[in-house]
Amino acid sequence: MASHNQQQAGAPSHDDSFHDEDDAAMLDPNEAGEEIADDEDAPMESDDDDDNDEAGDDQYAEIALQNDSVAHFDGHTDSIFCIAQHPIHPQIIATGGGDDTAYVFDATPGPANQSSEPRERESLKSLYKLDGHTDSVNAVTFTLPKGQYVVSAGLDGRLRVHQGEPAGKRWKFLKEVQEVEEINWLIPCPHPENPNVVALGANDGSVWVYKIDVQEKENPVAVLQAYYLHTESCTAGAWSPDGKLLCTVSEDSSFYVWDVFGEAAAAGVANAQGGQALVSLTGLDERFNVEGGLYTVAVAPNNAFAAVGGPEGQLRIIGLPRIGAAPQAGASKGKGGSKPAASSGQAGQILASLKIGDDNVETISFSEAPLTLMAVGNVDGSIALIDTAHRFAVRRSIPEAHADEEASHAVVKVEFLKRSGPGGWLLTSCGFDGVVRRWDTRGGTAAAGKGLVGEWRGHRGGGEGGGILGFVQGDGNAVVTAGDE
Repeated sequence: MASHNQQQAGAPSHDDSFHDEDDAAMLDPNEAGEEIADDEDAPMESDDDDDNDEAGDDQYAEIALQNDSVAHFDGHTDSIFCIAQHPIHPQIIATGGGDDTAYVFDATPGPANQSSEPRERESLKSLYKLDGHTDSVNAVTFTLPKGQYVVSAGLDGRLRVHQGEPAGKRWKFLKEVQEVEEINWLIPCPHPENPNVVALGANDGSVWVYKIDVQEKENPVAVLQAYYLHTESCTAGAWSPDGKLLCTVSEDSSFYVWDVFGEAAAAGVANAQGGQALVSLTGLDERFNVEGGLYTVAVAPNNAFAAVGGPEGQLRIIGLPRIGAAPQAGASKGKGGSKPAASSGQAGQILASLKIGDDNVETISFSEAPLTLMAVGNVDGSIALIDTAHRFAVRRSIPEAHADEEASHAVVKVEFLKRSGPGGWLLTSCGFDGVVRRWDTRGGTAAAGKGLVGEWRGHRGGGEGGGILGFVQGDGNAVVTAGDE
């Protein structure tokens, strides 16, 4: 999921690892759950007190910084705008930044200092440098399912593909393609039968889907689809978890669902209004209109609906067509067997229209079944937990999830641990305050410390040349962050 704020953010320079109806259902305030007042955290200690006066007016203040990280990578010389994790080898990390460069490195911490004498910790070493861009690298990803390729995209409009060996430690350049002036976001497709596919959105509103295959000697990076319905910059995209549908949003307040591989069409599902997209919603529909554009999108784990967010906390929930694997009764058979079962159901219907926070909806994440929670992070520093199984009622609101003693700071990313069993209720968040926090989202623990179970520091905060612009967390035992300093 691309982040509007990340595209416009300042500057990181190192990563730290550490362990039923057609009408919209408007949220009734009486359905909202608990709102947890923020407790003031103790401010970080600073040494810039009166004792500095003795050193003269030109003496810089010394600031004590807390660093909870166990390793760091500082190969970048400017902001780190994006971070990705290898799907098979989670210790292999890729980052891209404002220095027009991306790196692949191994985030495994080195040996601990056994000496009684303190010494400066060395940076992790780069495994591979992905150069060749002439502007900021603001998107990077490994392809699914095996991470065979690492792909970088930049504000120069270039998409550069590198091929890796199975262990993920050796890489070589494969091909560069360029169709647009600037690339805003880049995401891998999780479809099990369509490996090594990526989608991107551009500043001209276009959406591109590429298939990467080194065996295709003439064209190893081939365009599968290109879509042109957005009239302004395409700000974010999300695949459905089964990889069959691609959802995109734009600054023109439009939302489209694309049948990239034709599976919906094969099952007889089409846009009721006709047209290229499977679902089409724009600002011309007053129920859907979000003045100021849309900047984030996510799809529920059951593929049933998408959530899109925009300014002033505006959130819309839209039903998606269901495309199953089981054959329909009486379905015709061809060379490929039975057609997949499908249902338009609530496709294209606005299931809910909510206001979550006072600023841009920046990030959305869904818990794994059997939990039915959606977490929403806002630029105003708040996080909301929404129950998707009960009319999208707000179950918990944390007004200042990311804040320091001076102000609230934007929540840049929230993400549930990808677990269906124990631990699946844990939510990780990061923000411009430079802190990573983890929350217990179960209702029974909400009153205790806002559900906060841990926090880790090490980045400079404050938002001006500080803060965290993203993270990856694998199975949740380690978090690797991208900083804006």
